[in-house]
Amino acid sequence: MLITTMNDVPGHRIEEVFGEVFGLTVRSRHAGAQLGAAMKSLTGGELKGLTKNLEESRQEALERLTAAAEARGADAVVAMRFDTTEMGGTWSEVCAYGTACRLTRL
Repeated sequence: MLITTMNDVPGHRIEEVFGEVFGLTVRSRHAGAQLGAAMKSLTGGELKGLTKNLEESRQEALERLTAAAEARGADAVVAMRFDTTEMGGTWSEVCAYGTACRLTRL
């Protein structure tokens, strides 16, 4: 599965468009990460626990995006984007979305 943020793929032609697909995950941060983030905000610096959580969330969203595209018969997703929203103060929603399509090499 080719996933790209570009609207076109050099050396390929979009043969068929299957429509928008997305992969979504919602995760909560555990109390230890929350406490660590609160302490780190006093001194500054990277919030490593939260960074790891976001990386894992994006990977999970990409895996779900790929599965959704494959289920529609696509071999590529173009114009892929991430959207992240904080919900309820301790939950993060990560959505990967794009356009599922079938490509042919020129």
